[in-house]
Amino acid sequence: MKQILIATRNKGKAEEFKAFFSGYGIKALSLLDLAEEIPDIQETGSTFEENAAIKAEQIANYLSIPVLADDSGLMIDQLDGRPGIYSARYAGDMKDDNANMEKVLNELKTVPGDKRTARFICVLAVAIPGEETIFRTGYCEGSIAFSKKGNNGFGYDPIFVPEGYEETMAEISSEEKNQISHRKHAISHLEDWIKNEIINEKG
Repeated sequence: MKQILIATRNKGKAEEFKAFFSGYGIKALSLLDLAEEIPDIQETGSTFEENAAIKAEQIANYLSIPVLADDSGLMIDQLDGRPGIYSARYAGDMKDDNANMEKVLNELKTVPGDKRTARFICVLAVAIPGEETIFRTGYCEGSIAFSKKGNNGFGYDPIFVPEGYEETMAEISSEEKNQISHRKHAISHLEDWIKNEIINEKG
């Protein structure tokens, strides 16, 4: 396999994937690189795996090429895993990061620091027409801060403190974040699959 499409219009995310795949001689394109407009995919699944698969499989079947899609979110132990798959719209359908964070902070306002454990999760789905979809999962363990701090990153980064850190994800550099993020860990789990694909192609 010499080419794969990354099902994202997020430039930063696309560049991260492109850098990874280039190391294996695979050209990665994102939806931003396509001349053809891809219809929006409705994420109707009840799990991260289902939502990632829906995006990857529908676009793979539409274009007849391999597609990688990811679904990610924040899981908080004291909230029974919420916001989970609803992370982007936790405070409403407008995808308001500040409103989402304020809702989380309000729900945890009486929870002490040692009980505020949480993790970011990223599930990758790789769909190849005619083959079974594969999944890889990555986590970033941490806890929820008591207030928003930092201007880097996006989503819940200003209230998420990675394990082993005192700063939030929004206070550390983008380079450092990319080395410890849930997406980085999920991508690293793709290495065995990539190597097998290249070996099989050369085989």
